[in-house]
Amino acid sequence: MLSTGTQMQMIGHAFAPPAFHDFCAREKRLCSTSGSQKLVELTNSRSAELASVNSSVNRRITESSDMATNGTDDDWRVPSRYGDCEDFAILKKAELMKMGWPASALLLTVARSGWDGHTVLTVRTSKGDLILDNRSSSVKDWSRTPYRYFARQALGVGKPWELIGSAEPVI
Repeated sequence: MLSTGTQMQMIGHAFAPPAFHDFCAREKRLCSTSGSQKLVELTNSRSAELASVNSSVNRRITESSDMATNGTDDDWRVPSRYGDCEDFAILKKAELMKMGWPASALLLTVARSGWDGHTVLTVRTSKGDLILDNRSSSVKDWSRTPYRYFARQALGVGKPWELIGSAEPVI
């Protein structure tokens, strides 16, 4: 059986990345975190779905900066062939939602990798908050990744974001 991990402690309001607002105007469904199911019971089959979506998107999409892809500094989109980290995370959210995963448990999340910003998808599960990342084929507990997490979408409301604090064990 899958081991229990950690969940993100939320410590207050955060500002969303600027390009997130334009994304939400175009893709309301993918911007949403509404719904009553705030986490998913993580079974072995659900865990396999996460791993499959993570590795499939990572294989199909070629990493490319927004400047190289469409001539802008920061542009959040559902990628078809090329994209940067947030585009990977958005596509993973879209594919999981098509499989029946609730938007309310799929949260776009920003972190720091060295001095650079990085976006991943946080999946809230009964075993902890898991990260789907374009830099790794493995789905990992968020506290076992190399990033310093800053903020993520707030549960149930979509557009507001929250600051991330420390890791709390899932009980």
